[in-house]
Amino acid sequence: MLPLLLLLPLLWGGSLQEYPGYKLQIPELVTVQEGLCVIVFCEFFYPWHVSFTTDQLCIYWYWTGDNTYSNRLVATNCQNLVVKTETQGRFHLLGDPKTNNCSLSIRDARKSDTGIYEFRVWGQYVQYSYRTQLNLQVTDLTEKADIHILEPLQSGSPTNLTCSLPGSCDGGRPLTFSWMGDALNMLDPSTLQSSVLTLTPRPQDHGTYLTCQVKRRWPQVTTERTIRLNVSYPPQMLGSSCSWEAEGVHCSCFAQAWPAPFLHWWIGDRLVEGNSSDASFSVTSSSIGPWTKSSLSLSMELTSVLRLCCEAWNDHGNQSVTVLLLPGKSASRAEVALGALGGAGTMALLSLCLCLTFFFIVKARRKQAAERPGGMDDEDPVMGTVTWSCRQKPWPESTPAQQSHSGDTPPSREEQDVHYASLSFHGMKPQKSKDEEATSTTEYTEIKTSK
Repeated sequence: MLPLLLLLPLLWGGSLQEYPGYKLQIPELVTVQEGLCVIVFCEFFYPWHVSFTTDQLCIYWYWTGDNTYSNRLVATNCQNLVVKTETQGRFHLLGDPKTNNCSLSIRDARKSDTGIYEFRVWGQYVQYSYRTQLNLQVTDLTEKADIHILEPLQSGSPTNLTCSLPGSCDGGRPLTFSWMGDALNMLDPSTLQSSVLTLTPRPQDHGTYLTCQVKRRWPQVTTERTIRLNVSYPPQMLGSSCSWEAEGVHCSCFAQAWPAPFLHWWIGDRLVEGNSSDASFSVTSSSIGPWTKSSLSLSMELTSVLRLCCEAWNDHGNQSVTVLLLPGKSASRAEVALGALGGAGTMALLSLCLCLTFFFIVKARRKQAAERPGGMDDEDPVMGTVTWSCRQKPWPESTPAQQSHSGDTPPSREEQDVHYASLSFHGMKPQKSKDEEATSTTEYTEIKTSK
């Protein structure tokens, strides 16, 4: 009876249908690009379960090409059989036949691998060639390299970037990698020939392009991928200015960051956010890309020193610049001119004092510049920076002169006549900022005197 059962699958061979009880589940068409890898998932069934016998169950994959009679063995779990030379080390069976797994791994696919593949099973109680066949097509390599960033890029934080060729695998055709981009000009060239790149981005790297190039040999094919870097960094104040206009004081400040910074103003101890206005002030802000500009217009009359502070912030930090406005009459240009003529003598004396003061300041700053590290060469030689926040007063509650009079008789009127002056620096080069959590600068604006 058993020989008759073994003969039935052979008699069924004239049909494209599987013999009852036999089934092979595989994709009918598998396409892979030359030089890459692919896994063909496969599961087979037959009437006699392997647990009924202790004999080894052998499975085979044969390449038939275009001729089903020119079969060549490409993969098997039977060690005593020799596979096709061209597929040695590249075609492998995956899984265990006892679990009905006939999956096939193909590495470094070649054009010569194109063709029809047939699956067979052989054991003591089963010998069968399945009619369902695998059609494998190997095409030209058109896959592009892929760049994977493990975590978001943040200025000053090292991050690993990985370049790969999708579809490649260990044991496949050798690949060589190279990295290119403006963000890499400070890196050791020897580190740019690996699939993994460690990059510590800078603010100026935001928006630049990074390219990974992958080369494959035999035959040589080059593919690459270019991405635009998205680098987060804290705000940098690019500049600020204040000027007197007919309507009052007009101030502007500019900041750069990514994501784009938010700007708000402190008018003394009052916080003004967004676009807002009332009878004494008006604020307008706008952003383009990483740049934000905010303008403040004041129509109030100053009766005491007023501190204006422009603060920029985003999720990565903040930075501010403080401007001190000195009290004086909100006079027209003609009135200011008349006042200047009437106090010509006083102004001449004050000008002399200012000149002497600046002479010694510049001399001292030049001496400091000669002693400072090379990285500070671009700092402004006249205007200094002070780490004051917008909520911190940039001057003590009382001056040394006031303290000296605290225990004596009140000074005479002549001793109380103190001149206040401040300077407006226009068109100055913005100072380079560092990646700090919070820094600020204080600028003194408007040449103006009062008693």
